Amino acid sequence: MGSHCTEAAELLYHYIDGELTEERRMLISAHLDDCPPCLDAFDFEAELRVVVAERCRDRVPDELRQRVADALARLQE
Repeated sequence: MGSHCTEAAELLYHYIDGELTEERRMLISAHLDDCPPCLDAFDFEAELRVVVAERCRDRVPDELRQRVADALARLQE
């Protein structure tokens, strides 16, 4: 793994979340265009984020929500 790959790996989540400066985003984007292993890692993580977001849309039952709130209140006493 080269230094550019190391940097891309360290910044991958920030890149996916849109948290990089324009300059850094462009550098990582150019690296991904030229590095199939890093692009594969990016594609995997981006798809994983989509799957997690879709699966986490379920609403928590009100009874469970209330039990958690009660437990937190007891901890603060």
